[in-house]
Amino acid sequence: MGQGSSQDPPGDDKQSQDDDAVPSGAVAGPRLYTAKFGNHQWPIKVGQNHKRLVTANILRETKEDIVEPLEITEDELLVVHTQEYLNSLKSSYNVALITEVAPVAIVPNFVLQRKLLSPFREQTGGTVLAGKLARDRGWSINIGGGFHHCSSSEGGGFCAYADITLCIKFMFNHLDNISKVLVLDLDAHQGNGYERDLGMDSKVFIADVYNRWIYPNDREAKRYIDKRIELDLHTEDTVYLGVIKTLLPEVLNDFKPDMVIYNAGTDILKGDPLGLLDITDEGVRDRDELVFTEVRKNRGIPILMLTSGGYQRNNAEIIANSIINLHSKGLITGPSE
Repeated sequence: MGQGSSQDPPGDDKQSQDDDAVPSGAVAGPRLYTAKFGNHQWPIKVGQNHKRLVTANILRETKEDIVEPLEITEDELLVVHTQEYLNSLKSSYNVALITEVAPVAIVPNFVLQRKLLSPFREQTGGTVLAGKLARDRGWSINIGGGFHHCSSSEGGGFCAYADITLCIKFMFNHLDNISKVLVLDLDAHQGNGYERDLGMDSKVFIADVYNRWIYPNDREAKRYIDKRIELDLHTEDTVYLGVIKTLLPEVLNDFKPDMVIYNAGTDILKGDPLGLLDITDEGVRDRDELVFTEVRKNRGIPILMLTSGGYQRNNAEIIANSIINLHSKGLITGPSE
């Protein structure tokens, strides 16, 4: 199992020792957690996705199919983050502000480091590792990550580490043949963190489709979005999928990326208390199929999918069903294929 090391970026040389054993794509994910913080279901979502994919025979419980990253180190985080910001996470009050869960402020910080921030760091390591897997195999999925509200110097929106920025920096610094990256953000919320970090980088194209009426409404970060689509409250499948069908070929034709990072939040689902859109389960499935068809099948561009936001109990089932659909359509491959 390739896990990176403190000397090498997560997902760099250490992973390559098992390259021949990984099928033609891979799922990178952290260990399984069952904690819950406020409305945020991500730890449960991560674990349930893993189990559902194994049950559906999309994954086997082996190191060949599930690549577990190491927790990203402070030195690696400092490639993007400031020391001042990382030091601020040693305050439970600051962590409470980032997670938007007030009781976190009275939890001893050593508990938060172990139960909350360490899983975040593992998911961040998973995103970086999945970038290399996508380059090598054509696709990868981190069943976690997508902390798109965190920038180099500021966290927020339950995002403590800038995994998207880190992944792109590591790809540019350590991977051959990756010189242009498209960030396709289809989470319900604006991805203001990486937008602030990467908005002036001509090697990165940002396409962001989000609900205009909800958090974060970051006007400064909006200036850095190359292609911005702002949705209204309770947008439904027909309009939403129509936007993506038009947007994606246009962006791919104009920018011609070497890699696509697809932030595939499921907080777009109807009933999500934070996303406030009205996309159906089938709409999520069709969205993911559309993206993988256009990027991977039609153009052969490597794609890294992050599961990002989603705040309902059925998110794990919907994500797993969408991944199963990608497999059934031949857009990703599973064990022994």
